[in-house]
Amino acid sequence: MTKIKCVIIDDEPLGVELLQDFVSKIDYLELVTTFSNAIDALAKINTLTIDLIFLDIEMPHFNGIEFINALEKKPMIIFTTAYSNYAVEGFNLGAVDYLVKPIPFHRFLKSVSRAQQLFLPAQVPINQAPLSQPEVEHDFIFVRAEYENVKLNFDDILYIEGLKDYVKIYTTDKKFTLTLTSLIKLEGLLSPKGFARTHRSYIINIKHIKSIQKNKVMITDKRIPISEGYKNEFFQRINL
Repeated sequence: MTKIKCVIIDDEPLGVELLQDFVSKIDYLELVTTFSNAIDALAKINTLTIDLIFLDIEMPHFNGIEFINALEKKPMIIFTTAYSNYAVEGFNLGAVDYLVKPIPFHRFLKSVSRAQQLFLPAQVPINQAPLSQPEVEHDFIFVRAEYENVKLNFDDILYIEGLKDYVKIYTTDKKFTLTLTSLIKLEGLLSPKGFARTHRSYIINIKHIKSIQKNKVMITDKRIPISEGYKNEFFQRINL
């Protein structure tokens, strides 16, 4: 079995001890080392072979967000923090998951299972299908969110926003679904279903357009940009 090599970065000794115990219970995880602060970790992390980092955010002098931005090569990241207010920023940085302390073992297990799913495709031949590929059936799509496949009806999708490796899918119930995929994949699936790309970061449902204002399209109260690169194709789609 190929193991996921991981490190723990946390300034709280009890937090480190808990994660060490959790990691020891998972046979596909291998703990390489631990760090009590991000500065020491940054000085050494690039010399190690690391697949996964369990990372606290609120640490003195140099926090977890700054640490990620300073990394030369970014492994998978699972945030482990007492603060929930960094969740969106954490996912924007491509985090596998965001665990809020105190962390129960069953929640940790789900998180590392997700990391294993992301890790395994790199270990198999390139012509095999990705594990988290969304699938389309009739008038809805299934996307992977958290630890379940969420069904979204095409008619209920307002627009989709790209966030690096993740996308946010906004729906008519004023909620959004965060899923690990790309706009390019979703564009191929949704374009025949009445959706159009308006910008490198946006796909919209043409059905929900309220108005078009110069280089912006209104959907509900959201002004979505229409960039020059997608402008001609978009206007052809809506016959303008």
